[in-house]
Amino acid sequence: MSTMTKDFLVELGTEELPPTQLKKLSDAFTQGIEAGLKEAGLSTSEQHGDIQVISYAAPRRLAVMVKNLAEKQQDRDEVIFGPPANIAFDDDGKPTKAALGFAKKSGASVEDLSEENGKLKISRRIAGQATTELLAGIIQTSIEKMPIAKRMRWGSSRIEFVRPVQWLIMLFGDDVVNGEVLGLTAGNTSRGHRFHANKEITISSAGEYQQAMRDAFVIVDYNERKESIRAQVTAKGIEVGGIANIDEDLLDEVTGLNEWPTALAGNFDEDFLRVPSEALISSMKEHQKYFHVEDKNGQLKPIFITLTNIESKDPQQVIEGNEKVIRPRLADAAFFWDTDRKNTLESRYQKLDTVVWVNKLGTLKAKTDRLIILADKIAQATQADSELAKRAAKLCKADLLTDMVYEFTDLQGIAGTYYAQGDGEHADVCAAMQEQYMPSFAGDDLPVTQAGICVALADRIDSLVGLFGLGQIPTGSKDPFALRRASLGVLRILVEKNINIDLAQLIDWGIESVWETTPKAETKATLTEYMLDRFSAWYKDQGIATEVFQAVRALGVTNALDINNRVQAVNIFSSMDEAQALAAANKRVSNILAKNGSESVSAEINPTLLTEEAEKVLAEQVATKQTQVQPLLAEAKYKEALASLADLRAAVDAFFDNVMVMADDEAVKNNRLALLKQLQGLFIAIADISLLQQN
Repeated sequence: MSTMTKDFLVELGTEELPPTQLKKLSDAFTQGIEAGLKEAGLSTSEQHGDIQVISYAAPRRLAVMVKNLAEKQQDRDEVIFGPPANIAFDDDGKPTKAALGFAKKSGASVEDLSEENGKLKISRRIAGQATTELLAGIIQTSIEKMPIAKRMRWGSSRIEFVRPVQWLIMLFGDDVVNGEVLGLTAGNTSRGHRFHANKEITISSAGEYQQAMRDAFVIVDYNERKESIRAQVTAKGIEVGGIANIDEDLLDEVTGLNEWPTALAGNFDEDFLRVPSEALISSMKEHQKYFHVEDKNGQLKPIFITLTNIESKDPQQVIEGNEKVIRPRLADAAFFWDTDRKNTLESRYQKLDTVVWVNKLGTLKAKTDRLIILADKIAQATQADSELAKRAAKLCKADLLTDMVYEFTDLQGIAGTYYAQGDGEHADVCAAMQEQYMPSFAGDDLPVTQAGICVALADRIDSLVGLFGLGQIPTGSKDPFALRRASLGVLRILVEKNINIDLAQLIDWGIESVWETTPKAETKATLTEYMLDRFSAWYKDQGIATEVFQAVRALGVTNALDINNRVQAVNIFSSMDEAQALAAANKRVSNILAKNGSESVSAEINPTLLTEEAEKVLAEQVATKQTQVQPLLAEAKYKEALASLADLRAAVDAFFDNVMVMADDEAVKNNRLALLKQLQGLFIAIADISLLQQN
C-alpha cells in the first residue's frame, strides 16, 4: 500500500530579524530542513515523487512549506552480520555466548539467526517511523546549523537564537504536530501585521497559510514582497517625473524591514543639490533607507521614495514626517561640505601625521610620503607625467581628515575628487582621488588616468609590502586588510592596462621605502608567491585550465603582463590537435634529460653524428624553428610562436618511433640528447608544456 502524503508547514515567529540577513537566514533554514528530510528518507514519496519545498520570510517570521510529504518513512529491510557461524553452536547444538550475545544486541531471538558465507546473520524488516515523530528534531537541527554570527538569549532562558522567539506553528495537513522547538510548543496560531492586524491568526491547514497571512496584512513570500517594492518604487519614480534608482542591496534591506510595503514619494529643498549628489544619496540610503530619483540625464532630483510598513489613510502626513526627518540629515551633509571647502586638501597633508595608518608602519603622512616616491617611480617606468602622479599621491589621503568622510566613510576618494576640483587641481589629479581605490571589488572599473593608475598601484604595493613585512599574511578565512583584493587589483591593472613592470621590481621599490619597521628579508619571496597565486582563481574564472597556468608558472616569470600573454598563448595552443602529443613528447624529453643530468647535457649538435633519417629531419626542423621563433619571442608573440612549433609534431613522433636515444655509442647518445635539449628549449622559452599532458 502506498504511503499517503500531506503538506507540512513550520513557522517560527520572532522579534524583528536583521533585515540584511533575512534572506540568508531563510535560505539556511530551508536548506537545513531539506537536508533533514533527505537524511530521514522523506525527500520523496512512493506515490507522489519528490517533495516540493517553499520558503517564506518576513521581518517577524521564518517559514517553510513542504508539499507532498509522506506520512511515514518507507519500511526497510535490514541485514546484520555477526560472528562466524562455526562458533555459534556447541557440540550439542545449543547456542553459544557468541550467538546469544549477537541476538540480544540485535534485538532478535536465536530462532531468527541464519547463516551466510560462514557468518551468522539476522534479516528483518524495520517499520518506518511516523513523519510527525521526526519533524521537531529536523526543525531543531536546522536551526542549530544556521549561520548566525551572534546568538541572543532572552529572559532567564538558556535558549539562543538570532532574535527572541515568540511562537511556533507546525502543521501536518490540518493537524498540529506534537513537538517542541527552541522551548516553544507547536501550535496553529500565527500573528498578523503589528498595526493592521495585531492579533493571533489561526491557520487551519498548511495549504491556507499564505492567503491567511495576506488577509492579516503580511506578504510572507520574500520574493513577491521584493518585486512588489521594486514595481511600486519604479512607478512612483515615473509618477514624480523622474527615474527611481533602485540599489539592489537597499531593495533587499527594505524587503527585510516591511511586511506590507507601501511606497510614498517626498521632497527636499532644492538648495541641497549644491552638495555633491553622492553625499545626499548616501545620507538618504544609509540613514533613512530612501531610494533617490534622477532625471533623464542621471542628475539627482530633490525627491526621495520611502517604504512604509502600513497602508496609511493619510499618506500625506507620513510623507511630511519623512521630509521632516531627512531635512536635518541633508543639512548636516551641506554643513560638512561648506566647512570642508574652507581648507584645501594640501593644507591637510601635514595633519596626516596625527593619524596612525597601521601600528608599526607609521602614520598616514608616512604612508603618503612613500606613495609619492613609489608613484614617481611607476610614472617614470610607464612614461606617465611624474609631476601629476606625485601631486595625486600627496593629496590622495587628505580627504580622510574631512568632516564629510568622517561622517560618510563610503565617500572617501569621491569627496577628495570634489574638493580637489574646488581647489583648482589638474583634472587627472582630481580623478586620481577616486581612482586610487579602483578596482574595489571583482569586476569593478579600473583607473582611467595615468596619475590614477600610478597611485592605485603605489597604494596597493605599499600596503602589501608593509603588512606582509609584519607577517600579516591572509589565511583562508582571515584577511582583515583585504590584501587578497589588493593583490588582484595590482594584477588586473598591470595586465589590463598593458603595464610592463615586473612584480619583483614593484615589490623592491616598496621595500626600499622608509619604514618604521623594516620589512623582513623573506617578504619579497613570500609576497611574490602569494600574488602570483591569485592568478589561479582569475584564470579559473576565465575558464582556463589550471595546468595551462602551471605550465607558465613553472618558468618562474614574475612579470604579470608577460605571464598573461604566455597563459593566453598556451591556452590557445592546448586546444590544438597537436598539443597533447607534443606535451607528452616534452614530458618524455624532460624525463630523459633529467636522468642524464640535464644541466650537464650540451645543446651543441654535431651534424656528422646524425645517422638516422628521423633525427636528421628533426634536427633540420628544430634549426628552422629556432630561426623562425626567435624574433617572435623577442616581441612576446607567444601565440604565433606556439602555432609555429605545433608543426614539429610529425617530426617529433617519427623521432621517438624510429630513433634509440640511448645509443651504445656515447658520442651518438650525447648528440641525440643535445637535439632533445634544443627541442625542449624551443618550448621552454614560452612554457613548460609537458605539464599540459593529461594522465
